[in-house]
Amino acid sequence: MNEAAWRALGASSTVVAYAALCASVYLREHRRRAASARDAAALSAGGNEPPVLVLFASQTGQAEAIAWQTARQLSAAGTPARVMELNALDAETLASAKRALFIASTYGEGDAPDGASVFEEQVMNAPPALPSLRYAVLALGDRQYAHFCGFGRALDEWLLAAGASREFDRIEVDNSDPAALAQWQSRWGNVPLDDQDAAALFAQWRLVARELLNPGSAGAPAFHLGLVPQSGALPDWASGDLVQVSVASDPARPRDYSIASVHADGELQLLVRQEQHPDGTLGAASGLLTSTLAIGDTVGLRMRPHRGFRLEGNEARPLILIGNGTGLAGLRSHLRARAAAGRHDNWLVFGERQAAHDFLYRNEIEAWQAGGVLRKLDMVFSRDQEERLYVQHRLLQSADALLQWLRSGAAVYVCGSLQGMASGVDAALRQVAGEALMRELAASGRYRRDVY
Repeated sequence: MNEAAWRALGASSTVVAYAALCASVYLREHRRRAASARDAAALSAGGNEPPVLVLFASQTGQAEAIAWQTARQLSAAGTPARVMELNALDAETLASAKRALFIASTYGEGDAPDGASVFEEQVMNAPPALPSLRYAVLALGDRQYAHFCGFGRALDEWLLAAGASREFDRIEVDNSDPAALAQWQSRWGNVPLDDQDAAALFAQWRLVARELLNPGSAGAPAFHLGLVPQSGALPDWASGDLVQVSVASDPARPRDYSIASVHADGELQLLVRQEQHPDGTLGAASGLLTSTLAIGDTVGLRMRPHRGFRLEGNEARPLILIGNGTGLAGLRSHLRARAAAGRHDNWLVFGERQAAHDFLYRNEIEAWQAGGVLRKLDMVFSRDQEERLYVQHRLLQSADALLQWLRSGAAVYVCGSLQGMASGVDAALRQVAGEALMRELAASGRYRRDVY
């Protein structure tokens, strides 16, 4: 067979494989949407009684998970419920509601999470009168930030100012504190775990691979990890999802990590930086994963869907993937999914310290560039020149290309550190794109962030 024939055969095989993949993705998404529609219909059933609005404002997906659990408890107790993201709620719907439950996360130092940014701008800045609304707020936060539960508190005060009345005082949750969550759940009745809740329990996973990716780095060690279930089949997940790690010393506060692989890889892969405290001890979760566990040992994990960072709705769009440090994990999962789907309209902008030591997954990234999976690649190493340069600076330097990609329909995914990188990237995007386009990106789900 000559070279042309081989190429033709290869091309036809690629088309067939891609068609099969598309069909698989379509069927899976169709089944998921059908199941969600059935759940919503079941939760909203209840004769003439108007459904309780169960509204979530999420950054990583925790608020959404609690919202659905709350709705199932209400439904089991005979109260119809309608679950909505806060960004999907308009002033008219809220003004006509009789009862609403708000599960609200806080982003950074008191800001609205991405799942509420549109609501904050379009509804909270022009508040409707809500004299007939009874409500309750569950505020999720982290006391390491000065403005603990800042958005949840602001939302509660805004509702009161609009004339709504509290069913009970706001419940604040520090880092998934089980006592506070139990206080919220007890309000809606004691309901046995159903299949969806049981699926959220921790299972044992076995460590099968661990590799130091940045030997000689001025930064803390970063490790690639591979894990497989101790028993049973590999559970499904989507690129962009998270996994929670159970720590024996603090089981009430599982740690979230971005998944760095796709299901087709045959294992769950993580990118974990070793955290070291001032006294020399290692962080509970990072120390467990990068040092304490030996190959073959097991650790408790559970999947956490992160719908706010999935590709859902953006599969056919160009992607601009921006991040730094171990934030490459969430971006890598998307790039592996895009490579499998044959989508090559991807632009990676990624930052680290030095190319010689911190070019994480270098061989893979350079192979993506050579093979066309990455149409555009910008690696930004802050300490490889006298002037410190970061990813936000590269975005400003590439303003014309950035604006062209955005106007061509690209979606933006940002993964990595909240302090410095995420805020700097957001400011750079707004400077280049303008506030109107950024509002459009947020409202349409084309601007998504997994930052910590």
